[in-house]
Amino acid sequence: QVQLVDSGGGLVQAGYSLRLSCAASGRTLSGYTLAWFRQAPGKEREFVAAIRWSPRTTFYADSVKGRFTISRDNAKNTVYLQMDSLKPEDTAVYYCAASYGVIVSNTYNQAAYNYWGQGTQVTVSS
Repeated sequence: QVQLVDSGGGLVQAGYSLRLSCAASGRTLSGYTLAWFRQAPGKEREFVAAIRWSPRTTFYADSVKGRFTISRDNAKNTVYLQMDSLKPEDTAVYYCAASYGVIVSNTYNQAAYNYWGQGTQVTVSS
């Protein structure tokens, strides 16, 4: 069993930055694909970013490309999401997710992830 605890959300003004963290326990994340999804009020949960095991290939939703950066520290068993130039439309609950052996074509598919964090709220004011 893999347990994920995400944190780092908060209230910021547009243009500011936040860094989300997701710490895993239960086992190492060797071979796991890690991702971030978000769910805004009144909207469906959507893919934000993902990072694979080896190599550390990254994937981003078009809406966050150039602004968000996903990374992982395997020694700390932690995945991060650096969010710069935040916009009001980034307001959402952000969830980290993980799964072992996700094929590339399923990287964007939330159904491919079997472990999830509890979510952390990000609110961006205008």
